[in-house]
Amino acid sequence: MLGDTPMMMLQACLNGSRSGEEHPGIPRTPAELANEGRTSVAVGAQVLHLHAYDGAGSETFAPEPCAAALRAVRAACPGIPISFSTSADIEPHPSRLESIAGWTELPDLVTANQGEEGIVELCDLLNARGIGIEAGLLHLDDAHEFVRSGVAARCVRVLIEPLDADPGAAVAHAAAMEQVLADARVTLDQVHHGDGVATWHVMSRAVERKHGIRAGLEDTTKLPDGELAPDNATLVRLGARMVAGESLL
Repeated sequence: MLGDTPMMMLQACLNGSRSGEEHPGIPRTPAELANEGRTSVAVGAQVLHLHAYDGAGSETFAPEPCAAALRAVRAACPGIPISFSTSADIEPHPSRLESIAGWTELPDLVTANQGEEGIVELCDLLNARGIGIEAGLLHLDDAHEFVRSGVAARCVRVLIEPLDADPGAAVAHAAAMEQVLADARVTLDQVHHGDGVATWHVMSRAVERKHGIRAGLEDTTKLPDGELAPDNATLVRLGARMVAGESLL
C-alpha cells in the first residue's frame, strides 16, 4: 500500500546481529524476548522487531522456534505488532523461502531487505501469506532497485537503514535514499535507523523530517555518548525522547 501521511513511529529492535556488537543483555529465548518486549513497550515502543533463535543459540527461520517466540511476545505485549527478520544472513535464497513457507504462526510484519537475492519472490510469498512487508533499504542501490521492482505498492512502510559507521556518511546516505523515493513519488511511511553510534545521528535527522525511528540492541549497544547501554528499554526510552522533540546530540 502507498501511504498518504507520514507517521512518527517508534520501533524497538530487540536482538539479532546487525550491529556486530556483542552485548550480555541481547535476548534470545522466548522468555527473554517477552520480557524485553514488555519493558520496551512500557517506555514507548509501538512495534517490536525481533529474531528467533534455535536451541543452539543461532538465528533461525525454522517454524517451531519462530512460533515459540511469537507466542511468548504476543502474550506479554497484546495488541503490539510484531515484525520478524527475513535477512539472507540467517538463511539464504532459496531455502529461506521454504522455511518461511512452513511458518505455522505468522508475524504481523517482516523486514525484507531489497538488495538481497530472491527478494521479489520472497515478497510474493509474504503477500500470499498475508504478512506485511517493511522494505529494508541498506544501500543507495537498494533504493533504486526497490523503485524499479514495483514492490513498493505491496509494502506497509520503508526502513531506511544505512550501514555507514561514520555519522556524517550515514546521515548523507539516508538523505540520498530518501531522495530516490521522493523522486519516484513513493509515499510510504518511513522508519530511519543505522548502525552503532551513527544510528543516533540518522534518527535525529529522521525526527526533524517527521519520519519514524527504530532503537534497540540490534542496531546499537551504545548510548549517544558512546557508553554501553544497559538494555533495550534504555535505548527505546531515549528514542521516545527524540520522538517527543528532545535533542540528544
